[in-house]
Amino acid sequence: MTAALQVAASGDPIVVQGVDHFYGAGALRKQILFDVSVRIAAGEIVILTGPSGSGKTTLLTLMGALRSVQSGSVEILGQELNGASASRAAKVRQDIGYIFQSHNLLSALNATQNVQMALRLHREWSRGEIRKRARDMLESVGLADRLGNYPRQLSGGQRQRVAIARALAARPRIILADEPTASLDKQSGREVVTLMQNLAKRDGVTVLLVTHDNRILDIADRIIHLEDGRVHSLTSAVTANTQRMMELLAEQTRRGDLGRHVAGLPEDEFRDVLEKATAECQQFLEVVEMSQNEAFEGMLSQMLDIFTQKIVDIMGAERAALFLVDAGREQFYAKVATAGSSEHAPEIRVPLTSGIVGRVYQTG
Repeated sequence: MTAALQVAASGDPIVVQGVDHFYGAGALRKQILFDVSVRIAAGEIVILTGPSGSGKTTLLTLMGALRSVQSGSVEILGQELNGASASRAAKVRQDIGYIFQSHNLLSALNATQNVQMALRLHREWSRGEIRKRARDMLESVGLADRLGNYPRQLSGGQRQRVAIARALAARPRIILADEPTASLDKQSGREVVTLMQNLAKRDGVTVLLVTHDNRILDIADRIIHLEDGRVHSLTSAVTANTQRMMELLAEQTRRGDLGRHVAGLPEDEFRDVLEKATAECQQFLEVVEMSQNEAFEGMLSQMLDIFTQKIVDIMGAERAALFLVDAGREQFYAKVATAGSSEHAPEIRVPLTSGIVGRVYQTG
């Protein structure tokens, strides 16, 4: 390991600042990324979401030293990639594990040989060490009985496990995965990302995972949303997606021509439709209420914990409090943080209708 990489070990392994990227030339030149800045910490699992064409794969390949940086800064493991030589980019790639949607396994090689191929770049290891490491990694992903199988003899989930073993065999410090569950069923997809999560956390590897798969968002420490080449807040993304889903639901109801359908129903069938419609509306209202209460309150509570503690740090105080008015519940809501404490800040709720709190609320 070079001295530069040793110094970077204590910092964030991925730091992207002010990156623009273009495809084409002249009149056909098109900007794909706009002033993108992202910082990912060591051991963090980050999911990058966004619609097709938003620039996710472009950003991933820039971070992976697979594409030249045109403007801005892409610093990977302490190495600046903007203007980096081919040899420096190759050195960075040795510390990155890549996982792709299409597996990219060599059909003429069995599972063990596919993993060994990724290890041959490390010339400091003997052939015996390479064989042992390949076998050990395949066993760790649950393929101890498939070491000699060729890709055509493996299921989609098993092929993806081989790809993960290949990516992790050299013990990289960063894993970049592009749609690793797109071709897998629900169970196989869950197994693959859980495996990736467990192995990454065990070895302290940083994982950046590009996906459209909403079923796996829960594994992330953090979610970054990219749309039209720009980084957006997750809240904005969820709001926009929810609005689109609501519009689609309303459109589907109109297209179904519910009135004409119900008018021709006998009484017993109409009762069934009425019960189903009632249940569906109730389910919808429960989801809306849940999003208004549990999701929002959970997010708000964490934000207040963080902000209150930051105020303590900035002011050098022993204790600080943040106050909010919950008009819906007619409560005065306070979070209190103490210097040096890493625990959740205790909260206080007082009715708005009485005492000094009530007087202040009513009079301002």
